[in-house]
Amino acid sequence: MKHDFGEKVAIVTGATSGIGRETAIAFANCGAKVVACGRRTAEGEETLRMIRDRGGDAIFVKADICMADQAEALVKTAVDHFGRLDVAFNNAGIGFIEGRLADISEKTCDIVFNTNVRGLWLSMKYEIQQMLKQGQGGAIVNCGSIQGHIAISQSGHYPASKHAVEGYTKLAALDYAADGIRVNSVAPGTIEAPLGGDMLDGEARNYFLSLHPLGFFGEPADVAEAVLFLASDSARFITGTSLRVDGGYITP
Repeated sequence: MKHDFGEKVAIVTGATSGIGRETAIAFANCGAKVVACGRRTAEGEETLRMIRDRGGDAIFVKADICMADQAEALVKTAVDHFGRLDVAFNNAGIGFIEGRLADISEKTCDIVFNTNVRGLWLSMKYEIQQMLKQGQGGAIVNCGSIQGHIAISQSGHYPASKHAVEGYTKLAALDYAADGIRVNSVAPGTIEAPLGGDMLDGEARNYFLSLHPLGFFGEPADVAEAVLFLASDSARFITGTSLRVDGGYITP
C-alpha cells in the first residue's frame, strides 16, 4: 500500500543502517519530510544521499538519544528546519549476546538500558511535548522486538529492555489518546540487518530459520512497511498495540 504523508514531518532515530535507514527512505518516498538521526555521521550522510537521490526532502542530525539535551535538540532541529513534527519512529537500539543471566555484566546492562529504554523514553518525552504544543495529534511508532513478548535464551539484557519498550508504548498510548497522539510498536523477528540476521551463521542460522514458519528471515523493508502503516491515517483507530513482523515466530 502506498501511504500518503503529504507534508508531514517524520523523525527516524537509528537511521544510519538497517531498519531505520529503510524506514527513513520509505517515509520520504511517501512524501514526508524526514529528520534522520543517528550517532554515525558518515552512515547518516549516506542515508541522506539515498533519500535525496530519490527526490526526497531530508536532513541528518547527529545525536545520542540517551542524552536528554541531545534528544531535546533533535526535536528542536526538526521544528526549526521543517516547522513541525507529526510522526516519529523510535528505532535506535542495541543488544549483546553474553551467555546466561548470572554471567551477563553490569556494564552491558547500562549500555543496553540506556539506549533501548532511557533513549526511547527521552525520545518520546520531547516528541510528545512538541505534538502537544501543536495541538493536532501525531503518531509515534517504537521499535520493539519479539523479545518484548518472549525471551530467547542467552540474550543478555535485551529481552528485558524490549519488554520495557512495550510498557512505555502502552503507557504513552493511554496517557495521550485524548490528545490525538497514537503510540504503537513493531516487534520484528529475525531481520537480515546488523542487529538481526547478520549475527547468525552456520547452525545457529539454520536453527532460527526453523523457528520462522514462513521459512525465511525478514528484511528491513518488511518492518518499514509495518511502521508506515501504523504511522498512517489507515491506522487511525489503532493505539497501544504491538504489530509483530516475525514470519510467524510467535503464534498465539
